[in-house]
Formats: sequence, C-alpha cells, structure tokens
Amino acid sequence: MIEATSCGGVVIFRGKILLLYKNYKNKYEGWVFPKGTVEENEDYKETALREVKEESGVSANIIKYIGKSQYTFNTQSDIVVKNVHWYLMMSDNYNSKPQREEFFLDSGYYKYHEAYHMLKFSNEKYMLEQAYAEYLELKKKNLWGNKKYF
Repeated sequence: MIEATSCGGVVIFRGKILLLYKNYKNKYEGWVFPKGTVEENEDYKETALREVKEESGVSANIIKYIGKSQYTFNTQSDIVVKNVHWYLMMSDNYNSKPQREEFFLDSGYYKYHEAYHMLKFSNEKYMLEQAYAEYLELKKKNLWGNKKYF
C-alpha cells in the first residue's frame, strides 16, 4: 500500500465555484476541483495555490483550511491511499484556463446547486458543502473579500 498526499482548493468568486472538467482517455471523466500532489519542500498551502494556478490558470488567495478527504484507488502494482487537504479560496475574477496537458478540457464558475450536481465524487461534494457554509458565514459577517481577513 502506498500513501500519497495532495492539496486543492474550493475557489469562489462572487458566490460561484470553480470546477474543472477532466477527460482522460474516456476512462476518467467528470467535473472536479483543482488539486495535486505535494512536491518536495512544499507546504500544503503552497501546493494548493500552485495546483489551482497550474490546473485552472486562476490566481487565488487562501481564506482557510476546510478539511481532509481520503480515498483509495488501484494501480497495476499497488493500492494507493490518497489524503487530500482542502482550502477555501477566493479569486478576483471569472477567468480560468484548463490545463490541457493534465487532460482538463473545460473550466468555469458555477452556482452552488449546479456545482454540487456536476461534481463527480462524493468527497468533493462534501468539501463543497463545508466550503460554501464557511463562505456564507464570512459573507454574513462582511468578512468575505476583506483584505484584512487573509
């Protein structure tokens, strides 16, 4: 068994959530959040910001840590246990550009209920619930978008 760690972001701009559409040789297909593997000498926040930028072209700011998800998958030679650390993030515009080299064919910002139904994985739906609840709480307190907050 191999353990792997990734980090990613639930990016929100004006109440809409960033999603990426991945299609890898028609084997792995669906809408996901940007995330990726921690590189050597990189902390989790750095990984999350880098992966969001690489996979979507979006420059985001971390608002807060929202939790960890875990899943397993099989490779030809082993079972991989993947831990993913998630951050609530804010961007300052709707621009995004999917990273074709990683088989992302589309990207965009979607309303909560749209994003929830589009997401492929239940653990990402759960992270969306956590992130959006936090977003609404910060908005209610007039802290969302306040540069003093982060």
